[in-house]
Amino acid sequence: MRCRGAGGGRGGLWHRGHLSERGQRAIHQPGGGERAVLASSSSSGASRAPMPGCRRGKRQPARFLWQLVGGERGVNHQPTTVTMSFIEYGDTIKDGDTAIVFLGHESMFPVKVQHGTVTQTKYGVIRHSTDLIGKKYGSKVTCSKGGWVFILHPTPELWTMNLPHRTQILYSTDISIITMMLELKPGSIVCESGTGSGSLSHALIRTVAPTGHLYTVEFHQQRAEKAREEFREHGVDHLVTVTNQDVCKNGFGVSNIADAVFLDIPSPWEAIGHAKSALKTEGGRICSFSPCIEQVQRTCLAMEEYGFTEINTLEILLRVYNVRTISLQIPDLGKAAEDNSGTGFDSSNPSNQGSPGANLQQGTVQFKSGVPLREMVGHTGYLTFATKSLV
Repeated sequence: MRCRGAGGGRGGLWHRGHLSERGQRAIHQPGGGERAVLASSSSSGASRAPMPGCRRGKRQPARFLWQLVGGERGVNHQPTTVTMSFIEYGDTIKDGDTAIVFLGHESMFPVKVQHGTVTQTKYGVIRHSTDLIGKKYGSKVTCSKGGWVFILHPTPELWTMNLPHRTQILYSTDISIITMMLELKPGSIVCESGTGSGSLSHALIRTVAPTGHLYTVEFHQQRAEKAREEFREHGVDHLVTVTNQDVCKNGFGVSNIADAVFLDIPSPWEAIGHAKSALKTEGGRICSFSPCIEQVQRTCLAMEEYGFTEINTLEILLRVYNVRTISLQIPDLGKAAEDNSGTGFDSSNPSNQGSPGANLQQGTVQFKSGVPLREMVGHTGYLTFATKSLV
């Protein structure tokens, strides 16, 4: 929290960690607000006065209360709130952060950390003020019933698994191939429609940060407003512009600046012309996600009409293998058995367990093998990629 200097003092950055626990409780205000104690350097002899909204406190050496950010005396520093970010790892959990409560690989959920708030889990209560704030991300937190959970720093991948669904979303399998095929990198400019629940948006922002930008268009007003709110809470709002309009009629609101365009709308063929206008004159990449092959056919025809080249469609199916130990019968080769007998092979020796000659008396040997799961995620959608022609 940055405060503006008063009485000719310097402005600086207040560190809660330099105050005692009692002092932190005194400074924190109900409703999430905070008041800072303004202190000048004890060696300067400058007068001290609380700024409007700040509470006068006990005099402390400036090195314990402030990290000076420089500047001349009398310079006003505008208030700025330091928040967590999805694109930069933070070491310590702070009030207002979004954290992931990890109970297991199949059980986790997001929580907004707030003073005085409690979160219920199957292992008991988590008290934010004592159990979360000030702890390091990745910490093992013991709940009121004696069970424990891990508190993780959010990432685009974890957010995809835990976000509130306002629409159908893209998952990491498709997101990874989209990021690669669109040739995205830090500094890239990307146009997206529609925003939806923001699953892909967070991954795109992380990829183009810190100098790139995402222009995302959402037709539904409430979803657009919610997306803006989430981007602001997640500390990435400076990297994204959310627009509420119909991309098929009004386009992306930008021209000749995008390195890539992504479409996830019911009729992507109606937005191909606007996508071409948004892409840079020297070319760029486009991707369209559609669940039905009829949509793909019409989109490919529109891409050809507008002069796109290298048109191809992919479907990504993730096949998971279960690695397990299996037992196979040893074939009777005669000579191999005699060789093992002649060299004094002892199958009861623990050092020989698992070797091809083990369990000769039983006639079996154990191996590690990968077996595909009986069930797998099927069709999600078709990804159609193309390149803007320079002609």
